[in-house]
Amino acid sequence: VAAESLTALGIGGTAWAYSPENLKPSADLELASGLNRYVIHTSVHQPVDDKIPGLGLGPFGQWFNRHETWAEQAKAWTDYLSRSSYMLQQGKFVADIVYYYGEDNNITSLFGRKLPVIPEGYNYDFINADALINVLSTKDGRLITPSGMSYRVLVLDSNATKMSLPVLRKISKLVKAGATVAGVKPVATPSLSDDQNEFSKLVNEIWNTSNSKVSAGKSLNEVLNSMNVAPDFSYNKPQNDTKLLYVHRKLADRDIYWVDNRNDRDENPEASFRLAGKVPVIWHAETGKTEPASYRIENGVTKVDLHLSPNDAVFVIFKDKAIKTSVTLAQLTEKQLLTVEGSWKVSFQKDRGAPAEATFDKLASYTENADAGIKYFSGTATYTKTIITDKSWFVPGKKLWLDLGDVKNLAEVIVNGKSLGIVWKQPFRVNTTGALKNGENRIEIKVTNLWVNRLIGDAQPGVTNKITYTTMPFYQANSKLLPSGLLGPVQIVSVTE
Repeated sequence: VAAESLTALGIGGTAWAYSPENLKPSADLELASGLNRYVIHTSVHQPVDDKIPGLGLGPFGQWFNRHETWAEQAKAWTDYLSRSSYMLQQGKFVADIVYYYGEDNNITSLFGRKLPVIPEGYNYDFINADALINVLSTKDGRLITPSGMSYRVLVLDSNATKMSLPVLRKISKLVKAGATVAGVKPVATPSLSDDQNEFSKLVNEIWNTSNSKVSAGKSLNEVLNSMNVAPDFSYNKPQNDTKLLYVHRKLADRDIYWVDNRNDRDENPEASFRLAGKVPVIWHAETGKTEPASYRIENGVTKVDLHLSPNDAVFVIFKDKAIKTSVTLAQLTEKQLLTVEGSWKVSFQKDRGAPAEATFDKLASYTENADAGIKYFSGTATYTKTIITDKSWFVPGKKLWLDLGDVKNLAEVIVNGKSLGIVWKQPFRVNTTGALKNGENRIEIKVTNLWVNRLIGDAQPGVTNKITYTTMPFYQANSKLLPSGLLGPVQIVSVTE
């Protein structure tokens, strides 16, 4: 399912203001809504190198092109998008509900601002009149399609109170074959050519007390409970506003769940999945790495302990047969070994208005710097420092992580000449096990911020030699600067498994 994605309006201080970290919640919401192929809007052609950030589509972005400050680091972001998309293209979507929204309104006008009220833990597909008539059928009490989709209940939206006779005839056929129908009872046909007597006859036949699988006026929760259809996904709430979204895909040999933390904070819920007999494995799309999880299987449900970072999304994959009904893993323990204090040598990308290099006595946003070239800098700056490790840190079974604290906006970490990858969201940390050595270690952190500050700098009074070029003015001299650079605190952390 492809769709135009991450479209933005640059008016009001948002032009060129997007990084992978603040794009991720929107990208994840698209995945939760059924998308699994991104068509990023926009990627305007940039034919020259002396006009940066360059051409645009009027006020519209998101400005995803080769002149973006983080273009060279974008692979870490596109890897996340492509891996997530690939996983959510596998198998068949699992949904208990097929939702008919009527014939006389388009789906965007009905649900563009507010989606149907569906009980939490159940997923659904929309269906229109054409697909209902020509694609849907009933088998063993389930509503099925030739493509392999299978649903438990057909829900009729309030917009379906006016129902054409062909749709009503098909619903009658589905019900006679054993389908369950919930939602509104149609009251009239929108067509002047439909036979009113046949319409009334079919309505009375379908919505009859003898049809126990057809209800009007009952909540969808009541209907699902009466069918003994448990939620496909549920979770406890460590905090009152804890919110997780999910997608479930089913293959012949495995089930894939995708779980999304909608809050900008750590969450540690226990999630329940409607399946049993298989071992859950956590898979991270940003790294491609897997990890085991604590779980217990009871009453046809597998309960899994999840550890989600801010705005996190993970895949929970069920494939291998479970030998045990309960597995509890030892909790990871962290110990802070070192907070990196003191000055940093910082070198700046050339031709961006900043000096070639500077010394920062402490970590702070560029915007706090007295040098205007640094204050308004946009691009990549390399922070360099030598740290001393202690031999007591290097213990079998313990991993050493470099935690950068806060970063605006992306960072590549290099330890003793070895790149350990690019971090672009919280927590900004990398595994340095095997790269750090006892004694002296050279740390390089290449931090890339956004274009906003340089655009504001070029709008200052008296600036004649502007660095930036855009096809329309987005910022003024008094526009708000964005925090930028390595903000820290930078720490070495020991993690015991």
